[in-house]
Amino acid sequence: MTILALDNVCKSYGEGASRTSVLKDINLQIEEGEFIAIVGFSGSGKTTLISTIAGLVAPDAGSVTKQGQVITEPGPDRGVVFQSYSLMPWLTVQGNVALAVDQVFKDWPKARRAAHTLKYVEMVGLGPAAHKRPAELSGGMRQRVAVARALAASPDIMLLDEPLSALDALTRANLQDEILRIWEQDKKTVILITNDVDEGLLMADRVIPLKPGPDATFGPEFVVDLPRPRDRTMMNHDERFKALRAEITQYLMDIGIEASSGETTLTLPPVRPNTSTDWKNDTTALKPIKDDIGRERYLEFTQLDKIYPTPKGPVAVVEDFNLKMKKGEFISLIGHSGCGKSTVLSMCAGLNEISNGGIILDGKEVDSAGPDRAVVFQAPSLFPWLTAFENVSLGVDSVYPHAQQSERDDIVEYYLTRVGLGDAIHKKAADMS
Repeated sequence: MTILALDNVCKSYGEGASRTSVLKDINLQIEEGEFIAIVGFSGSGKTTLISTIAGLVAPDAGSVTKQGQVITEPGPDRGVVFQSYSLMPWLTVQGNVALAVDQVFKDWPKARRAAHTLKYVEMVGLGPAAHKRPAELSGGMRQRVAVARALAASPDIMLLDEPLSALDALTRANLQDEILRIWEQDKKTVILITNDVDEGLLMADRVIPLKPGPDATFGPEFVVDLPRPRDRTMMNHDERFKALRAEITQYLMDIGIEASSGETTLTLPPVRPNTSTDWKNDTTALKPIKDDIGRERYLEFTQLDKIYPTPKGPVAVVEDFNLKMKKGEFISLIGHSGCGKSTVLSMCAGLNEISNGGIILDGKEVDSAGPDRAVVFQAPSLFPWLTAFENVSLGVDSVYPHAQQSERDDIVEYYLTRVGLGDAIHKKAADMS
């Protein structure tokens, strides 16, 4: 039985010459209890698609129906988890989850609602943090709150817009298994948006690519005919899994190349950045051409501690962290959400005061922020009223003060194009996915 149907759905944003067609002629039928994964590129319209199904955005043409009824507004029958956490900052973890439970299960006794709320808080591993507020949680922990809130409302359809992308590998695997366990138990209908082909193959009955926009449409669907339950440790040895992964990945690569085939090849101008921490505009401060790659102890963390004061006493988030890195080395830190990964990064960036120990970069102690360390956090940290070009220009203008304006413009355009934003250079951050 079809529970959800999308018929010739189209959606555009803007007016007149600035109008952009995001989705065009989207057609999809989903059976009750089916698990669908939609994969695609950033900015292809996946979040717009989820928002349309959720009733948060109205299509310009076509229709979205649930069990024959046209969807015109949000409802508790559709639970949504977006990439952003969407939590109430003044409420605790338990309070945020209780918002949904109290709204959906109004007729339940207070004790039953409280027990139901706590069950899902503990399900996502946040029992010890139940009385903490979002500001006291890591990004991955906040996302787990959002997942718990959606699951606790027990909707007919779960709409998951890359809800696990910010989580550490262990928590992500645990939540994948928990979502699958609930799906197997209750056979709810699930639509998962993901950029991870392996995640789609592990969890879904069908994987459907969404082609790059504008005018994004669905590509051919791939039926995941792997037996359930699926064991993640064995799937890499499964020939059918490997074949499906290769087919989907190749298809995505092909449409990505096709979409970018018309882009102009840009070349960086012959000018080097000034990343001097004292911001002197002279040739001695220019970053040298790559040399002495592999030099030992270029970046060194020694007996690093970070202690935060709390009402219940000091809490050591990072304790006796030691690491030596060569110049040009690529290091990945992994660990559970809340274990202190971002704290180590922010101390290295000079954005967070070190409690004990020290960080030495290129022979100098790190005691403040500087342009020699570029940082990308989980949150985009962009000015929403500025365009992509203007946001990047903020940094480029600071570290290339000796370059001509035309050279600085070329540098901005080059890097935006390299990350696939060549056609969105002049879009405001608030208008981007």
